[in-house]
Amino acid sequence: MHDPPVEAVWLGIDIGTQSVRALAASADGQVAGRGSAPLTGHRDGGRHEQRPAGWWAAVCAATGAALSDVPPAAVRGVAVCSTSGTVLLVDSADEPLTDGLMYDDGRAHSEALEAQASGAQVWDRLGQRIQPSWALAKVMWLARRLPAGGSGVRIAHQADVITARLAGTPVPTDSSHALKTGYDLLTESWPHEVFDRLGLPASLFPAVVRPGTVLGTVCQDAAARTGIPSGTPIVAGMTDGCASQLGSGALEAGRWNSVLGTTLVLKGVTASPVRDPAGVMYSHRSPDGLWLPGGASSVGAGALSAEAGLATLDAQAGRYEPAGAIAYPLVSPGERFPFFAPQAEGFMIGTPADEADRHAALLQGVALIERLALAYVRHLGAPVEGPLTFTGGAVRSAYWSQLRADVLGRPARIPEHADAALGMAVLSAYGTGTSRPLAEVAESMVRIRTIVEPRPGWTERFADPYGRLIDELEKRGWLPSAVASYAREH
Repeated sequence: MHDPPVEAVWLGIDIGTQSVRALAASADGQVAGRGSAPLTGHRDGGRHEQRPAGWWAAVCAATGAALSDVPPAAVRGVAVCSTSGTVLLVDSADEPLTDGLMYDDGRAHSEALEAQASGAQVWDRLGQRIQPSWALAKVMWLARRLPAGGSGVRIAHQADVITARLAGTPVPTDSSHALKTGYDLLTESWPHEVFDRLGLPASLFPAVVRPGTVLGTVCQDAAARTGIPSGTPIVAGMTDGCASQLGSGALEAGRWNSVLGTTLVLKGVTASPVRDPAGVMYSHRSPDGLWLPGGASSVGAGALSAEAGLATLDAQAGRYEPAGAIAYPLVSPGERFPFFAPQAEGFMIGTPADEADRHAALLQGVALIERLALAYVRHLGAPVEGPLTFTGGAVRSAYWSQLRADVLGRPARIPEHADAALGMAVLSAYGTGTSRPLAEVAESMVRIRTIVEPRPGWTERFADPYGRLIDELEKRGWLPSAVASYAREH
């Protein structure tokens, strides 16, 4: 007798800020296993670093847990995502020479200004602005402090460290992680003429492939450490924001995914890149050739972290619609999207009646900025009428999801298992020989748990707070007047 066929699964790995998460999923979206392991870092003012050895140890623990009940023959591929803009230096054998400078490390202010000026024509053509948190600025900071005997030194993104360990040999990076290092997605090449002016040798920069490309296979040593079977194809991944979009299933032109966790990230799909003169919105390239424009705000659930009894406050917040105060709930100083204002600080207009009213103001403030972000996207000419998806940790609050749908005045889909690790499982399935379009693969693997409809008449309740918040942001000089005028009308 023959054993029954083993159902195929694909493994996705998400290297976050506080943990590594791994998920194995089948072609129809059944989750065969999950695992996670914590990460720690070091912050010092505007600096934020993590040790690459910690990433690898956490990956080994998370994948081992995710695959503990999965037959080895079932695993057909693996893909890795990581935080956008996290970068370090490695040697010729891909061994780390520095700690990883994290996505929100802001030490490279002067380098960002220099990089922006030196490559202004390139960045204008790409619709980008080099910011201190971008990898290119941090690459300059690191390269000017090369360790002695720097021959063979090159840069690596957070995910590159893991894919190289899995393969047991250096492998190319993917164009998604390379974007904030200055990679030109239109020509699909590094702008070495800009790098020459910045004193960055071509040898620093790795080969680049599109996400979904098979990089190699898992070596025996990595298999023993991670539980991923030897010979499993390693598929080039994407940044965590793009991975979350894949995990949302929002992969057809006109669809948008709003990821609300510690901060708010909005990503969509367009047939061509979105041009943003302000540079606060930029486009990744989808594995299937479409474009993934998006932006990351500094408002989000992180503003609630100091509060206790959130579930109780959620239940009470419904008494305050709208709240007695209007909040701009920044998680940390400085705003990146839907406007660029490094000097921005959180504020509250008015005085809440009690703690529940204050909580309602914070929840509503995030939703109002989410509405402003969608207006900004429309202002740039991108279609936003397609289905909207909510993902991220905030969807655990049914009240907040309903409130957001009410403020936006549009329905939202909430997937059953929407996270970046699932997105990488989707990409792994797409990249390992399937002939189906990426959107079709995602549609079959991403299950929709519920659709939240806006309550009739509720959107109008928040029209006045929305207008007053726009007025205040414009008055402070953060929100451009042209954007403010458009948002009031839309």
